[in-house]
Amino acid sequence: MTRTALPDLLIEPLVRAALIEDLGPSGDVTTEAVIAPELRYAARLNARQAGVISGAQLAAMAFRLVDASLQIDVLRSDGAQVTPGETVMTIAGSAASILSGERVALNFMGRLSGIATLTAAFVAETAGTGARITCTRKTTPGLRLVEKAAVRHGGGAAHRFSLSDAILIKDNHIAAAGGIASVLVQARKAASHMRRIEIEVDTLAQLDEVLATGGADVVLLDNMSTADLRAAVARVAGRLVTEASGNMRLERIAEVAAAGVDYISVGALTHSAPVLDLGLDF
Repeated sequence: MTRTALPDLLIEPLVRAALIEDLGPSGDVTTEAVIAPELRYAARLNARQAGVISGAQLAAMAFRLVDASLQIDVLRSDGAQVTPGETVMTIAGSAASILSGERVALNFMGRLSGIATLTAAFVAETAGTGARITCTRKTTPGLRLVEKAAVRHGGGAAHRFSLSDAILIKDNHIAAAGGIASVLVQARKAASHMRRIEIEVDTLAQLDEVLATGGADVVLLDNMSTADLRAAVARVAGRLVTEASGNMRLERIAEVAAAGVDYISVGALTHSAPVLDLGLDF
C-alpha cells in the first residue's frame, strides 16, 4: 500500500547527518582505494525476508545526497508488503557512489521496515474488532518522525508526537498534583477544543473517580488484566475514548482488542522491533 511521503525538507537533515557520521572526516577510503571513479554499475536493493517496507524514501535520498546523478527506481514504496528475494529498489550509476551510500540507506530501511513489519503483525491481531494499534513516545532520539511514520506504514495509528500535542496525565502527575480530582480540574483550565485530556488509571477504582470527576476525554487503562479491561469498557460506556497500555505482548493483543478498547498502545513497536533483513546486491 502506497503512503503519502514525508516532506523532503523534514527528512533531509536526518539522512545528511547519518551520511556525515558514516563518511567521517576522510570519506569512504576503501572505495576510493579499490574502485575506479569511472566504473559504472547497477545494484538491486532486495528483501531477504518477508515484511512491510518503510524507509524507501530515506534510502533513495541517501543515494541521491551522495551522488545526484544516480538513477534510482523505487519498485516497492513505503507501506508495501514484500517477499524474500523481491527487489525493492534499483540504483544505477557510479559504483563508488552506490557503495558509499549503501550502509546509511540499508540502516534506515532495515530499521524502519522492521518497525512497519512488527506493527503489521500487531494490527493483524485486531481483525474483526474496532481497536487500533498505536505507538508511544518510546522512540530513538532524533528519529521519532520517521519511526512514527513507519508505524503508519504498518497500519498503525498516530499517538502524541511530542509533549506539546495533548495533555496526557500519568501516575506521577497525579501524585504530584494531589490526586485525580485535583489534577483534572487543573488540566481542564489548560485544555481547549483542540487540546484534549487523557488520564492514566491503574485500577477500576481510579477509573470510577475519573468518571465521577469528569473533564477527561480519553482514559489510559494501564497494566490491567483483560477482565478489568472488559469491566472498564463497560463502565465507560462510550463516554470516553479508551486506550489499553502496558504489557501488550503480541500473543495478548487479540484478547485485549476483543475487550472493546478503542486503542492499544505498544511501546515495543519502536523500541524493540527487529531489523528487517535487506541487502544490496551488485
